[in-house]
Amino acid sequence: MFSVIYSEEFLEHDTGRSHPERPARLTAIVEALKALPWASRLSWHLPTPGHQPSVLSAIQRVHTPRHIHEIEILAESGGGRLELDTPVSRYSYEVALLAVSAWLDGVDRVVEKGEPAFVLARPPGHHAESDRGMGFCLFSNAAIAATYALNKHGLQRVAILDWDVHHGNGTQEIVEKNPQIAYCSLHQYPCYPGTGAAHETGAYKNILNLPVSAGSTLAEYQLLFESKVMPFLRRFQPDLLLISAGYDANAADPLARIDLQPEDYGILTDYCLQLTRRIVFGLEGGYHLDALSQSVIATIARCLELS
Repeated sequence: MFSVIYSEEFLEHDTGRSHPERPARLTAIVEALKALPWASRLSWHLPTPGHQPSVLSAIQRVHTPRHIHEIEILAESGGGRLELDTPVSRYSYEVALLAVSAWLDGVDRVVEKGEPAFVLARPPGHHAESDRGMGFCLFSNAAIAATYALNKHGLQRVAILDWDVHHGNGTQEIVEKNPQIAYCSLHQYPCYPGTGAAHETGAYKNILNLPVSAGSTLAEYQLLFESKVMPFLRRFQPDLLLISAGYDANAADPLARIDLQPEDYGILTDYCLQLTRRIVFGLEGGYHLDALSQSVIATIARCLELS
């Protein structure tokens, strides 16, 4: 069985009618997963309620009180925007807490069982910096989960692999001075948010940025995985691997210009499984609904050795 952590409450983060990071992203994935001939091999789990003290404590280890309070007050006042592209609605603070909780549940489940799991949550997180939300992101889910894994489970090393098409500037800003966390990102460059140059390597050489050019295909990604990503992760020897699983590097995605296909994510997943089965996949970007759904399917199918 493969664990999927999901709640319909994630749909209550209202970004507006024309926003690409919309609830339909999750409903499309869930409907596609439940229609699979092997749907019985998926085990669905509700996240722990977001208002647990442990959830807020985990967020406070990563984000400033000012940032947390700003999102809470903005939501309580009926909503607004942290930045032009980053709306906060009436329920966004509650939903963002629940998304963090889901990532923490993913960590707990994977550490306990030694098998991969997928966190289907929104809002995404990898652009959120310690004192600033941006790029559709409110809290830095992956960075929070990595820090939580070190503190809660006593792990020595946690790695984050970010294959979203955009650089995870927030994740990097938060973890780059922590020698127990490694961060590797493959991202279109130049592209939003303009960070992630190859020379950004972190205080402890714990950051690996791999900018890729528009039009890149699986061939370029495989070369980078084999020559850069896997050697970097093997040297670090993580006790747990977190994947910031954005699927906007698909050729069909409207927000970038990388030419991956949904089935390619099964191949990228296979590289990760060669390193460890202790993997938490957590949804980041991906805005073409069919390509997004099929990419998540390819990821999970590879974990179940169905592809």
